[in-house]
Amino acid sequence: WCPGLAVQHKLKQVTFRCCGSPLSCGSLPLSESLWTTKASGSVRLRINEACREETTTEPLTVHQMFKTSVKRYGHLNALAYKKNNQWEKITFPEYYHCCRRAGKSFLKLELKRFHGVGILGSNSPEWFFSAIGGIMAGGILTGIYSTNCPEACHYVASDSKANIIMVENQKQLEKILQVIRSRLPDLKAIVQYSGSPQQKLPNLYSWEEFLELGVDVSDSELDEMMDSQRANQCCTLIYTSGTTGRPKGVMLSHDNITWTAIHASRAGDVSAGDVQQETLVSYLPLSHIAAQMFDIWTAIQWGEMVYFAQPDALKGSLVTTLTEVNPSNHMGVPRVWEKIMEKVKEEISRCGYVKKKLVTWAMSVSLQHHQRPGEKQFLFALADSLVLEKLRAQLGFSHCHKFFSGAAPIGMETIEFFLGLNICLYEVYGMSESTGPHFVSGPRAYKLPSCGKVIPGCRAKLSNMDSSNVGEVCCWGRNIFMGFLNMEDKTLEALDEEGWLRSGDLGRIDQDGFLYITGRIKELIITAGGENIPPVPIEEAVKKELPLISNAMLIGDKRKFLSLLLTLKVTVNTETTEPTQELSLEAVQFCQHLGSQSTKVSDIIEGQDQEVYLAIQQGIDRVNAQATSNAQIIQKWTILPWDFSIAGGELGPTLKLHRPVVLNMYHKEIENFYK
Repeated sequence: WCPGLAVQHKLKQVTFRCCGSPLSCGSLPLSESLWTTKASGSVRLRINEACREETTTEPLTVHQMFKTSVKRYGHLNALAYKKNNQWEKITFPEYYHCCRRAGKSFLKLELKRFHGVGILGSNSPEWFFSAIGGIMAGGILTGIYSTNCPEACHYVASDSKANIIMVENQKQLEKILQVIRSRLPDLKAIVQYSGSPQQKLPNLYSWEEFLELGVDVSDSELDEMMDSQRANQCCTLIYTSGTTGRPKGVMLSHDNITWTAIHASRAGDVSAGDVQQETLVSYLPLSHIAAQMFDIWTAIQWGEMVYFAQPDALKGSLVTTLTEVNPSNHMGVPRVWEKIMEKVKEEISRCGYVKKKLVTWAMSVSLQHHQRPGEKQFLFALADSLVLEKLRAQLGFSHCHKFFSGAAPIGMETIEFFLGLNICLYEVYGMSESTGPHFVSGPRAYKLPSCGKVIPGCRAKLSNMDSSNVGEVCCWGRNIFMGFLNMEDKTLEALDEEGWLRSGDLGRIDQDGFLYITGRIKELIITAGGENIPPVPIEEAVKKELPLISNAMLIGDKRKFLSLLLTLKVTVNTETTEPTQELSLEAVQFCQHLGSQSTKVSDIIEGQDQEVYLAIQQGIDRVNAQATSNAQIIQKWTILPWDFSIAGGELGPTLKLHRPVVLNMYHKEIENFYK
């Protein structure tokens, strides 16, 4: 805490002095603590002498940031959505007005201060209006994953004391109706924001009916509520996936959101809209901090234009939207980039001999250029103009100059594949508790295979370093969360005695300040012999050796040796997004190359296809040959009958592997390894 802090108790005026520059932030509620677990609590802002002059931004509420952006970008379009197969556009002033209308309706429904406004559904303008309108009206934005089951929806709504829940359609409405009877005492109303409800129920409104509720609420009433909000109070809740226990509600303050929107974007080299307007496609779940920061808050701060993908974007329609929009920047989680890679590989495999050779040559030239900058400049320019530009255009990336990957580690195979397309994937490292990014790669901070450098104004350290200078990554800055809602014990586990956020990730930082993640403490396998083994590098090595493998999960905690669960690449049911039994084209071609005629998973598993089993064993043998010790050798493996999926529970909403779920689901198969 800044030693230059001056407090005038009678006026409740706080002045922060950082690097000699005073920052007046109005009447902040006074707090001595860096954390709280109460929705109505306030925290001490992390402004100190260590931060740089250019990061000493005055604390702002979400509304203050939005209002400033409306003045600055009033002539620009802010949102675009499909209606009758045509793009409809909304300007920044119209966007702000729609949020105010929603805010007034929330006040009419008697939304209580610091109570949740739950939103359950796909990305849309109404999602944005509800999110910001709910905050304007004094509530706390609470995203609920659209893939949640009714019980999971109930937990989030109950924990956040949600007064109003916004649902997209009948499917999502039914989840809430299943748990509503006497189990959500704080719930006052439900609003269906797409289409009309199929039944008439008390306190159930369509979007149009909801907006009409606030017509007689005065502007001054809403303004008074917004003026009472302070930067060190909670405005949004991000719920963790709950793979190791109950989901935790990550409380983020107005200052967490607005400061991160400004400074993380600067690190990612985002342009302001009045200089050159950036465009993006919103498709990742907005309940996750990565999408919320990228799509809502950063876009408002920098005057970006957001196009909404169709609800089935992750089922296959995303590329169609991208080719229509041609965004200037794009954010994806590793699995999304992997799926795009697999799709491109399939398309290349269908090409004729000459075209396939040409594409392979161009991609190899591009990869070499990025690995050894300065070499073969003419060949690279030729390959890019003749071949790679066309490939990028087919993906909707003809005008895209920044590509980000976050939410989970991304494999080198994927990174190198996209370098072959002349696409640099800028990895972002952070977590919900750091309001998303804490380390960012970008055009001015790029080194493989790092996650970039710490955001200016933030700090990082490694605790409990070993002899290889690897330790737990710990974070500090104005992006660090307020605490976990109603969970004091979990909050104190996450924050050390000085307020540093423990990430649970292991990493090292090089002399230039680049972060390299080497593993995760909770995922770290400790064998019966006491050897610590990070599973991800081994799993990635297996997938690289065997192109037909979709997922690999290493087993061996407290066991005598390592074993491996494998799933095969298959096609996906476009309606349900569930994996089928049909092998993907890449997997079929792998089998055919071996002389196998298998086209389904059932043709291969349980040792039915000896050619494939032999090839997998040989691939694992090659990985084992690179092992640094006998303890890191994979001794047994099996192929599971189904690929991992969100619907199956093995993957989270951002397609991150839920290891505890897999361990529980395939307990029998795992025990068979160790009989």
